Amino acid sequence: MASVVEYKGLKAGYHCGYCDSEEGKASCGMWAHSLTVQDYQDLIDRGWRRSGKYVYKPVMNQTCCPQYTIRCRPLQFQPSKSHKKVLKKMLKFLAKGEISKGNCGDEPMDSTVEDAVAGDFALINKLDIKCDLKTLSDDLKESLENEEMKKEKNSKKEESNESIHSQAIEEKLGSGEPSHSIKVHTVPKPGKGADLSKPPCRKAKEIRKERKRLKLMQQNPAGEHEGFQAQGQPPSLFPPKAKSNQPKSLEDLIFESLPENASHKLEVRLVPVSFEDPEFKSSFSQSFSLYVKYQMAIHQDPPDECGKTEFTRFLCSSPLEAEYPPNGPECGYGSFHQQYWLDGKIIAVGVIDILPYCVSSVYLYYDPDYSFLSLGVYSALREIAFTRQLQEKTSQLCYYYMGFYIHSCPKMKYKGQYRPSDLLCPETYVWIPIEQCLPSLENSKYCRFNQDPEAVDEGRSKEPDRLQVFHKKAIMPYGVYKKSQKDPSEEAAVLQYASLVGQACAERMLLFRS
Repeated sequence: MASVVEYKGLKAGYHCGYCDSEEGKASCGMWAHSLTVQDYQDLIDRGWRRSGKYVYKPVMNQTCCPQYTIRCRPLQFQPSKSHKKVLKKMLKFLAKGEISKGNCGDEPMDSTVEDAVAGDFALINKLDIKCDLKTLSDDLKESLENEEMKKEKNSKKEESNESIHSQAIEEKLGSGEPSHSIKVHTVPKPGKGADLSKPPCRKAKEIRKERKRLKLMQQNPAGEHEGFQAQGQPPSLFPPKAKSNQPKSLEDLIFESLPENASHKLEVRLVPVSFEDPEFKSSFSQSFSLYVKYQMAIHQDPPDECGKTEFTRFLCSSPLEAEYPPNGPECGYGSFHQQYWLDGKIIAVGVIDILPYCVSSVYLYYDPDYSFLSLGVYSALREIAFTRQLQEKTSQLCYYYMGFYIHSCPKMKYKGQYRPSDLLCPETYVWIPIEQCLPSLENSKYCRFNQDPEAVDEGRSKEPDRLQVFHKKAIMPYGVYKKSQKDPSEEAAVLQYASLVGQACAERMLLFRS
């Protein structure tokens, strides 16, 4: 099924949630009636991002707080000292119910994806996007039948578009995924039992003490050292060096086995965002209550701004069409909620998109009563580990997209701590390691990261006439469509759209024109 988008143009001079400027923000946006995962992957690789079905791209050289797309490279990722602290804190809590006293000052802020998505909620509400989805759906269906598209796909599309009719958003909350239930293989749960072949886990302090004692013994060849060996004891009691020096992997730290009598049980479930999925449906009201609690406590939202309609529109309604290619991950591609169940209740939900080359983090909401567990950091580390797990089967799926990095906003800089990571050059759309970008960002909010002055945007719109337009129940190239258009502003809008989405997406996606 082709992607169908409706370009909304430039929105400038609106409130920025990062610097609190009343009218400093500028972005271009479009309403996505449906998007293939490949099209969305290509769009985020050109600086776009979605909030519900609204897809937007900041105007980087105009907006008050430039938002650079950031991705982490999970295969090379090494948890930092503060990341390890968070993981150990969780293990202690699960094993013994221990709660760390006080917050560690060196930990990144908790609200991991307190992000552009949140910042743009108000804008999307104001946009008042009222398209007659029903008519559009029928028109599209008819035109695609003329193009001899498969019947099943048409019915699926019709069902999808009807179910998300914006006038009945609270009644029909479907997102058009297939109705069959999918077996989702989640990350293995801890608790396989201790590996008895490995030496018992020792505290770093003990090991240091022992090394010191050994050093002293070596410096004193006559006395103690000889006595030790005379009694047939080895000079060192700690495990062989090779093992003690090897840093623990992210997975070791997350899935360390817990004692049988552990105080708590944590389970992470991956649930497709679809009201046809039984797990999603049965956990919806609990998930929604958690969202309300989070928005009111963490973002001080009034109750009327975090109702069921808002929740559904932003976090349960996705333009992504679920896909299950044989070479893809077992869970398929599309939008998901990763639910963190502690002792049978949901304490956090990470909203993610699984795309051909990445896991893209959309939003996180959690129970403020569990803030002491640093769930923002913890969930990001779990999502990095999850990306690594998916990559084992689908080798090209090897990046973790964290949304936008905003260097000029101190509370958003924590994303740069997940290394190695890259920022997207806003002019040539190539990825540059963050270390190379930071010096330039210290001097200027807006930067072209690509140092090659000759480099251009390779994916730019070169032949706008080949862009696909969906108009009056027919699909046609822009070259044909423009002959019937008299309004010069129409051409300006279409060319602006083409330059922002790039040639490949312009030729694949259908641009709806009324």
